[in-house]
Amino acid sequence: MQRVRIAERSQWRARAEESGFRFHTIDGLPYWDETAYYAFTLRQIEQDIEDPSAELHAMAMDLVDEVVGSQQLMDQLAIPPLFRDWIADSWRRREPHLYGRLDFAYDGSGPAKLYELNYDTPTSLFEASFFQWQWLEDQRNQNRLPPHADQFNAIHEALVERFGELAAQLPPPLYFSAVGASEEDQGTVAYLRDCAAQAGLRGDAIAIEDIGLSEDGRFTALDDTVIGSLFKLYPLEDLMTESFGQALPASGVQLLEPAWKAILSNKGVLPLLWQRHRGHPNLLAAEFDDGSELPRGWVRKPLFSREGANVAMHLADGSWQESEGPYTGPAIRQAAHPLTAFDGGYPLIGSWIVGDQACGMGIREDNSRITRDSARFVPHAIIDEAPTRIYL
Repeated sequence: MQRVRIAERSQWRARAEESGFRFHTIDGLPYWDETAYYAFTLRQIEQDIEDPSAELHAMAMDLVDEVVGSQQLMDQLAIPPLFRDWIADSWRRREPHLYGRLDFAYDGSGPAKLYELNYDTPTSLFEASFFQWQWLEDQRNQNRLPPHADQFNAIHEALVERFGELAAQLPPPLYFSAVGASEEDQGTVAYLRDCAAQAGLRGDAIAIEDIGLSEDGRFTALDDTVIGSLFKLYPLEDLMTESFGQALPASGVQLLEPAWKAILSNKGVLPLLWQRHRGHPNLLAAEFDDGSELPRGWVRKPLFSREGANVAMHLADGSWQESEGPYTGPAIRQAAHPLTAFDGGYPLIGSWIVGDQACGMGIREDNSRITRDSARFVPHAIIDEAPTRIYL
């Protein structure tokens, strides 16, 4: 694994705008960064990323069956009692799921280590699936990458195929929803609607704040149409704390991602996985936080934190690194396994699961070991021969 400098495409911003990727720059800073790419061998991708992703996904899915049958485990995950039967029923009905992302620390040496699962509202999808593939094709055509360069990226094809499978399983009508003012979330939702349309599955768009509630407790669109299925790019744990979300269990709406994903989007699954698969090469030791002082060599994360917020790292050398954020409440501890620096950036591998298939990856790179919402997206390429020169 190497970080390799490469010339930017001259018209990439215009191409991003044309394809709906309008959040390539956020608050004046680059989110999409193609001044470099990460180079991998095929062996690294297949053995160190793809195969472990499939195995860990299967382990996580097995865990759901255990959690929904245990009030003790529901307590440990801080699942609100009002929603427990609803979540368990959604699993027992095997309500279908679409996608998820596993985040790994990996530097090309040793096994990839799982940081966490993002299985409810994973982002960075469009840039991983579509835009970095377009980058690869353009750079090969301009001879900046060798013609044999490839990418671990069948995400788009997997999404279209999965939506085709979901067409008969989702009660109509289907709506796609996210916060109306979030350009990034709206761009992701628009991309997923397009993938669904390519599979012959039609879904309308609605801002999540525009969803209504009928007198009999059903979710409705602006024209009072009762929503049968709802893709919501909005954290389920947040919905469950809002007055509007109290209607979810009796509403009859089928969510995508389904209610049972509330279990796998909870960082409490990390100590549960460790307890059941202690010593697994791709897992880090983890336990539920007891509120005592964080020892050296450990990281504290709230159960429901996102985008690197409220993470505290007490490294083996005694140094601390912490991030601010709004998240409080129960937390876990995870053995510290700091990201490796490449030219001053710290890459985090996001390995995508669509349905139950490991099918691609994206890389977010931060200036610190905590990957926050300001991290850049950097493309990758599979090059069996390690690059010996810079392609300019």
